[in-house]
Amino acid sequence: MEYENNPASIKFYVKKYINSHQATIKDKIVVDFPAGTGTTSRLIQSVGGNVKPFDLFPEYFAAANITCQKADINEGIPLDDKSADMLICQEGIEHFADQIKALKEFNRVLKPNGLLLITTPNYSNIRAKMSYLFSESERFNSIMPPNEVDSIWLSKDTSNDEIYYGHIFLIGIQKLRLLAKLAGFRMTAIYKNRLKTTSLFLFPFIYPAMALSNYITYAKAKKRAKGNDHARRVYRELLALSINPTILLHGHLMVEFEKEADAKEVKATLVDKSDSVLSYFSASAKKAVYLQRNLSILIQPIKF
Repeated sequence: MEYENNPASIKFYVKKYINSHQATIKDKIVVDFPAGTGTTSRLIQSVGGNVKPFDLFPEYFAAANITCQKADINEGIPLDDKSADMLICQEGIEHFADQIKALKEFNRVLKPNGLLLITTPNYSNIRAKMSYLFSESERFNSIMPPNEVDSIWLSKDTSNDEIYYGHIFLIGIQKLRLLAKLAGFRMTAIYKNRLKTTSLFLFPFIYPAMALSNYITYAKAKKRAKGNDHARRVYRELLALSINPTILLHGHLMVEFEKEADAKEVKATLVDKSDSVLSYFSASAKKAVYLQRNLSILIQPIKF
């Protein structure tokens, strides 16, 4: 069975996305990076998209009548600024050492309001959280933690001395959202994919405590942000992501973003929180000094 027809593969759900966005893709320039063996490029072309595939190892690309160019994300994608309508980064970002730089590069090549689809192993589902707790691995009882034996991939082409990192830079939904925001994107959709049975089994036992803990954190942050509507909106979004069953139960993150600003313009849209942050930590420091002084009295050596 081909990967795109196998519900166990993320390519199956990417195919569903491409087919459901056929009207958006038709006659548009769609970047496929990293392109891998070319399955996604072939699917994009099949619905009328003008596909532009790139990969660090183009020798693995096997889609007929489509040319894949070599591209290293550290050096940039060889396309003009604002030249693409959509970019699909399927199972790529977890391999990038500098993820904010990669997202800014995606922003550079996309037109205003261009779409970015990212899929990556879900580091925010319940199984992944348990795996990190037990062994800092991607899957407990199955995969070793990141290491130089299993986590480094080399090209079969001896003339290519590039090193392709394995799943060393796994990323969760909260960090992905923030880095994308800092690169000029806003999150527009999260898509369901394959359920993970371990996460589903643990869900009824862990979810109540997880939801309560996240709500307590949210309530405290909301109280500190009294009068700051922007901060409160951000905190509500973070809470929603933290307790979203789609994120907690599915095997991959499959997230769509829209380019809302050029990366270089993002700083001007950010709220300067330095004063409030300093005030918060100053108050915390004063409390710590107070506790230290009072506790020192309680733990003085007893003299007889």
